[in-house]
Amino acid sequence: MDDFLGGRISVLQPEQGHRAGSDAVFLAASVPARASERVLDAGAGVGVAGLCLLARIPALEVTAVEADASLCALAAGNAARNGVAGRFRVVEADVAAPAEALRAKGLMRESYDHVMANPPFHVAGSVRPAPDRGRAFAHVMGDGALEDWVRFLATMAAPKGFLTLIHRPDSLTNLLKLLERRFGDIAVFPLFSKRGEPATRVILQGRKGSRAGLKLLPGLVLHEPDGRYTEAAEAVLRGGEGLELGE
Repeated sequence: MDDFLGGRISVLQPEQGHRAGSDAVFLAASVPARASERVLDAGAGVGVAGLCLLARIPALEVTAVEADASLCALAAGNAARNGVAGRFRVVEADVAAPAEALRAKGLMRESYDHVMANPPFHVAGSVRPAPDRGRAFAHVMGDGALEDWVRFLATMAAPKGFLTLIHRPDSLTNLLKLLERRFGDIAVFPLFSKRGEPATRVILQGRKGSRAGLKLLPGLVLHEPDGRYTEAAEAVLRGGEGLELGE
């Protein structure tokens, strides 16, 4: 059993393979949702991001989309374990599935106020695959798969809906190209391991159909020189506070 947000959330994760960590927490903290809105989490894994978001804003409806059946089962169990099963729906589906297949699973286009995702980081062939299939599946995607993710998220987002992603900085150029003409008012929020070091993650947020320009934000430093989390990082990781990426 793994705890998040200082013990406010407890989840079961696979003993081997990909395990959700701080990326999911920072992703959830960045979503500017309000009570009664609908949120879709693509590639939800065991549901950590959606559960963290519900801990901060309880009156939401979260749909967790995951292609791996075993992770779907864990996500559903984790929602029940944390008392949010009525507000947390798990859908087994691939983001690259045809529109009719998605509709058959209740995933209707332009139905969500917010869409969020932590897509796989690596393109197949660019890294040595992990020996565990689940870990490889979560971290490595085929050529063009990132475009499939962005297309799916853009399709699911309501007009003027928000998209929030967390990814590696070396994917930023490609992501901005893919978001172009789909989302505007894009904010780029870097996460730095320590002050003065290159960013290790970037959070991107945009609004569907907006024509506003890009904003590069100061971002967040995660660790003090001695390795302790900074006060601001602790407020998110343990305190469950949100991150402000807007004006």
